[in-house]
Amino acid sequence: MRLPAVPQRILVIRRDNIGDLVLTTPLIHGLRIHFPNAWIGVLGNTYNTPVLGAHPDVDGLFAYDKAKHQPQRQRLAVYVDTARLLLRLRAMRIDIAILAGPGVQRQAARLAGWIKPRAILGFVVAGAPAQVTMPVIYGGGASLHEAEDVFRLGTALGLEGVPGPCMLAADAAESARLRQALPAAARGRRLVALHISARRPRQRWPAASFAALIRELMARADVFPVLLWAPGLAGDPRHPGDDEKAAAIRALLGADAQCLAWPTHSLASLSGALVSCALMVCADGGAMHVASGLGIPVVALFGDSPAQRWRPWGVRHEVLQAPAGDLAEIAVSCVHAACERLLAGSQREQSV
Repeated sequence: MRLPAVPQRILVIRRDNIGDLVLTTPLIHGLRIHFPNAWIGVLGNTYNTPVLGAHPDVDGLFAYDKAKHQPQRQRLAVYVDTARLLLRLRAMRIDIAILAGPGVQRQAARLAGWIKPRAILGFVVAGAPAQVTMPVIYGGGASLHEAEDVFRLGTALGLEGVPGPCMLAADAAESARLRQALPAAARGRRLVALHISARRPRQRWPAASFAALIRELMARADVFPVLLWAPGLAGDPRHPGDDEKAAAIRALLGADAQCLAWPTHSLASLSGALVSCALMVCADGGAMHVASGLGIPVVALFGDSPAQRWRPWGVRHEVLQAPAGDLAEIAVSCVHAACERLLAGSQREQSV
């Protein structure tokens, strides 16, 4: 099947984590600028695609269940629903499917094979999937930032230059809900978000450290802290939460603390909270990239993951990497100093 000179239907496939999909938005925006009249869709999973809700560059958003994300469902039902989705996409006659991930994307290539686009664009190395008809040699991509790495796929379609910032759309209703919940003491102050959740133990900054940082921020007359976390119990095997850690921080602060405690029950509630903030403090992870996508400056705490690859992209930021790979080793004074530097130079004079 011959590929049109100007593709009319482009499908971007990104099937991994939330942060990975956020870091694909510079590629999606580049495609939108280069092909302003094309239909651009994104195929992801039910875990990551909500982050692209209402995205201005995306015309269609499609999600399939990963069996591990929905263990309560019969595997057969998951596979049947996925097959139906892929056949629906096949009927749309996609011109190009882009396997938007680093290195060889074998599972994404299999999904694209079901869709039967006119062309499949992806990275290749020796032994790459036969389905890739528009190959890009992966080469030294692993040494680049994730956003730069994936953006290189666009060169096969004429994209040039460096990737722009990540771009997300915040949930206006959730933003309004947070603002209504703010106490009178927050009026006229810039909000500073402190996101305490992280999946891996070595990526978790201690509750006592967060409490100490909040006390330092409370001493400023122009700042009001907002405590954010993934709700739930730490022992939940599927979706561990940080209700207990948040309670411990609040107990350390005391009943009179000038701080809003705000559990984020969804990606919409997270984006709605962050868009009102002038600064975010968090560990390396999906929430960090959501903040970047909303243009929020970030103080990013890194454990043993490489900051060169995963640092915030396209926003002012400070990275603090634990020398031994354990966030518990990062001093409160260092994080506070980083906050002060970003607050001093911030152009986002947001107040409520």
